[in-house]
Amino acid sequence: MFAVVHTRASIGVSAPSVTVEVHLSGGLPALSIVGLPETGVRESRERVRSALLNAGFEFPARRITINLAPADLPKEGGRFDLPIALGILAASGQIPAESLAQYECVGELSLDGALRPLKGVLPAVLAARGEGRQLLVPQANAAEAALASQDDVLPAGHLLTVCEHLCERARISPVSAAIPEQSVRPGPDLVDVRGQAVPRRALEIAAAGGHNLLMFGPPGTGKSMLASRLPGILPPLTLESALEVASIHSVAGMPVEDGDWCRPPYRAPHHTASSVAMVGGGGSPRPGEISLAHSGVLFLDELPEFGRRVLEVLREPMESGEIAISRAARQVTFPARFQVIAAMNPCPCGYLGHPSIECQCTPQQVLRYRAKISGPLLDRFDLHVEVPVQSGEVLMQREGEGESSTQVRERVNQARQRQVQRGCVNCALSGAELHEYCRLDPAGEAMLSSAMERLGLSARALHRILRVARTLADLEGEECIGNGHLVEALGYRKLDRQQTRNAQVSV
Repeated sequence: MFAVVHTRASIGVSAPSVTVEVHLSGGLPALSIVGLPETGVRESRERVRSALLNAGFEFPARRITINLAPADLPKEGGRFDLPIALGILAASGQIPAESLAQYECVGELSLDGALRPLKGVLPAVLAARGEGRQLLVPQANAAEAALASQDDVLPAGHLLTVCEHLCERARISPVSAAIPEQSVRPGPDLVDVRGQAVPRRALEIAAAGGHNLLMFGPPGTGKSMLASRLPGILPPLTLESALEVASIHSVAGMPVEDGDWCRPPYRAPHHTASSVAMVGGGGSPRPGEISLAHSGVLFLDELPEFGRRVLEVLREPMESGEIAISRAARQVTFPARFQVIAAMNPCPCGYLGHPSIECQCTPQQVLRYRAKISGPLLDRFDLHVEVPVQSGEVLMQREGEGESSTQVRERVNQARQRQVQRGCVNCALSGAELHEYCRLDPAGEAMLSSAMERLGLSARALHRILRVARTLADLEGEECIGNGHLVEALGYRKLDRQQTRNAQVSV
């Protein structure tokens, strides 16, 4: 007696196909699972046995061999409980085996036969549709699966419900597509920020071009407050991007809520986070903070307080937009195209340049503090902006003195539309595209060449200046980059100027 059930594993943000083959033969009663099962899968035999008996089915007193194919793909977790149980029932003739051909199923069984929720349901829904099959999922995952459903997801709360459906005695109604509306719940608004005209301008530029932004200034000047307002002025996610973000959060066990469906994600890990927490990993690789921030914002507060190793592992994904995690048995690639917003104090005590509080740090302490951020990492920030102390008069301004997030978002959306018409957001312009869309007149070329020599800018910094200048032109609706755009873009490289002065002093 033999039966085949189709299911899905979970590897990164993909859901590779797994075939559960069940064979009942003569011999002493036993149940063995082969096909590279990990501990959680091997333990399923006890869960399945109890679930079948408590649901009123007969557990065959035969030798049961279960093969999870392909054999070289690691299998983990309780997601194979339901397909194993259905395979045993089909092989023993308790449900029709032919009814399983058009379905795939995933689900962990409790001892009484109830289905428990799983991680990574969305990738399984998309993969099953590609094979032309309907997917049986736990009822608790129905709302999440509805984000990608096209009437091909069947939710069930119990093993008996699934069996009744397969025996055509009580059909399960498919989950209707429930894509949330494109509106998002209100978030922090820029109108709350008092003063800070230059940082507000830099935040708008960062949003319009997808640029990385580094803010520095004394404690309490509003760096974190500004960063939290960035998602509110970013364009909403497209349906494709929103589904990709939802899939990553599904794998991480953090389903996206309806009100955040089209909002770019915002992640703000603590500076004690490890490199594994930041980029992902573990024995069974899971997405880290940079993948959870995919298509959104990664805010790094107190940047120099992060471990040097943690900061350096960010360099490659900031350029490539993905992170590959290699283990002995597999390699998993997670999307990681995120926008970095960082904040730092100007010195260890935080009061260097403060108008009324004297800094207690020596020049050597300041240099050591800033040296925690390597040159290659600093190069990857398009904008360096000082956030100065504001006077009491400015801070006591009434509401409505500054622009709201809605007003700024309108300009950002218009600039983004111009970039999309060219092919990509400015932060992703390649070398050939830079040459085509960021051309300078002779005066601009001479100015930029002189700035490179005086500031010691790298080729990467040069390209980022050109991208920022292109964004400034887009915000003003200009086809060509003017000298004014170039001057303003150079003005956002303040830390490069400070590094040059520090190097001259050390010599």
